[in-house]
Amino acid sequence: MRVVLAEDSVLLRAGLTKLLTDGGFEVVDAVPDADRLLTAVDAHRPDVVVVDVRMPPTHTDEGIRAALVIRRLHPEIAVCVLSQYVEERYATDLLSVGTSGVGYLLKDRVAQVSDFLDALRRVAAGGTALDPEVVAQLLVRRDDPMERLTPREQEVLRLMAEGRSNNGITAALKVGHSAVEKYVTNIFAKLDLPPTDTDHRRVLAVLKYLGT
Repeated sequence: MRVVLAEDSVLLRAGLTKLLTDGGFEVVDAVPDADRLLTAVDAHRPDVVVVDVRMPPTHTDEGIRAALVIRRLHPEIAVCVLSQYVEERYATDLLSVGTSGVGYLLKDRVAQVSDFLDALRRVAAGGTALDPEVVAQLLVRRDDPMERLTPREQEVLRLMAEGRSNNGITAALKVGHSAVEKYVTNIFAKLDLPPTDTDHRRVLAVLKYLGT
């Protein structure tokens, strides 16, 4: 089966390419961003596309938006989306286009090589492959979005509500700056706060925390 892979991390892209090739797939192109993914799909018409949710330039939702374009323009091409963590809104958007030939897996699942390859084969054959954590969140609709946050994410949000900057949170929790950035990004995603040109997501997150 022919695959187009889209992943901005050079090391992960190379690792996935080798993993897929060793697993019997033909990687016809491996690209670092969503624009080149769409070009590669038009050029190669693969059996399946493997794409990261977050891609350059903003590393927010470029990958999932490209996946939705592919699903709309090339419904015969299967799409498997990889995500660092469960993003319920993105999974819902992807599945709303159709459940045939679609997958949504957490990147941690890739480490379980045989399971990942089996899931990808199932997707390429027209089936569906959803990460168990994705299924759990889609089935269990929580009334309180705060319950989606981990204890550490709730702690970060509490510090945000206190007016702390990322640097301030880093100092308070004694963790790395990149870890704080990841927590904040997770908070925005789990509270359904996509990037906009008009709203300040940090303020909106705090308002949700305060119950406003």
